Amino acid sequence: MAGQHVPPSLPSPSTSAHLHVFWHDGMLGHDTGKGVFDTGTDPGFLDVLEKHPENPDRVRNMLSILKRGPIAPFISWQTGRHAVTSELLSFHSREYVNELVEADKTGGKTICSGTFLNPGSWDAALLAAGTTLTAMKYILDGFGNIAYSLVRPPGHHAQPTQADGYCFLNNAGLAVQLALGSGCKKIVVIDIDVHYGNGTAEGFYHSDKVLTISLHMNHGSWGASHPQSGTVDELGKEEGFGYNLNIPLPNGTGDRGYKYAMTELVIPAVQKFKPDMIVLVVGQDSSAVS
Repeated sequence: MAGQHVPPSLPSPSTSAHLHVFWHDGMLGHDTGKGVFDTGTDPGFLDVLEKHPENPDRVRNMLSILKRGPIAPFISWQTGRHAVTSELLSFHSREYVNELVEADKTGGKTICSGTFLNPGSWDAALLAAGTTLTAMKYILDGFGNIAYSLVRPPGHHAQPTQADGYCFLNNAGLAVQLALGSGCKKIVVIDIDVHYGNGTAEGFYHSDKVLTISLHMNHGSWGASHPQSGTVDELGKEEGFGYNLNIPLPNGTGDRGYKYAMTELVIPAVQKFKPDMIVLVVGQDSSAVS
């Protein structure tokens, strides 16, 4: 941005053509444990227990692809930071944040099914949130056009008042709130994952400033922590009515199905909404290597 002061810790805006990746090694400190799939339990008759599906190795592989893969020359690496409480309260309730802080102080807690806050987890969650906020601020300040926040724990199931689906803090929701508070009038969130981005949808369900779009498997609700169904009739409420677009897809949907959904549903909705900012929430569990 012409005439804007560039802090010495940030690169020149001449790197705006790069993909700016934000990361912090501290996020590897979230230990989700071992057991049977995501239960964290040992039935007592297995020789080998599974790692929890949301484990550090998954993000380590993403790091290696970005660092040594074909797009490595086009990546600019940036360091994340911890979020502070005041930032978390832009999306989450104080009571819920206090619950997580107390759980961390007492050595950890099973927050909901499959979602374990263990020693080191809260620190990693704060880094995930802060790193995502740093990426958004980087774009808002004009230092780049595209930023990718590679974070864990994930966040799109975390609702304003509760955790869900391995998620404690809604990283994307916090970034959207930062953008709205910085002058963006309308923002679209496009969530691609096997599972419904219910936490983000819930956070903006009454808002006409944020269009939330989720492409996911038609799995329905899975209990108290995930009451939303992800069906097409969840459209938003009050001022937000019509600003939540769910696109449940059949099991086994491949590239052609995603392309059709994007072309026929997502792109027209985005063009009609005319957002100032697009936030992509990209889950890896809907990908396959052939």
